[in-house]
Amino acid sequence: MAKRARGTPRPGQRAPLRRSPGARPPLAVPPHASPIATPRPATLTQEEEARAAEIEARLVAAEHSAEEAARRQTRGRPTPGREAPVRSGSIAVRASEEYSYVIRDVRRLVLIGGSILGLLITLWVVVQATGIGPFTG
Repeated sequence: MAKRARGTPRPGQRAPLRRSPGARPPLAVPPHASPIATPRPATLTQEEEARAAEIEARLVAAEHSAEEAARRQTRGRPTPGREAPVRSGSIAVRASEEYSYVIRDVRRLVLIGGSILGLLITLWVVVQATGIGPFTG
C-alpha cells in the first residue's frame, strides 16, 4: 500500500471544505441580545453532594464485587507470573528436573527414526527378494 501524504482524505471520503474566516453567514440574533449565563456556585448543594455520595457508593460496591469475583476465579490456580523458586543442590539434580522434557522428546525422535529406518530396510529386503525394480542383482 502506498504511503499517503498528511492531510489527504481516505478513499471514499470527501475533502474538507476550505472556508475563509470572513465568509461566515451573519447571525440571526445579535450576540448582545442573548441571555447572560448565571455563574456557577463555588460549592455543591446538598442534593448534589447526596447524589455524588450515592454514585460513589455504587462504584465502590461494583469494584468490590468485581474483586471478589476475580478472587473466586483465581483461587487454587497457580499464578503464571511466578517462577519456581531456585533450590539449592547439585547441578545434575536441577538439570534432570528441568530438562526431563528433553529426554522424552529425544526418546520419541529415536523411536520414530528407528521405525522409519526399519521400514526402509524391510522394503529393501522385499525388493531384493522379489526382484522388483531396476536395482535387482
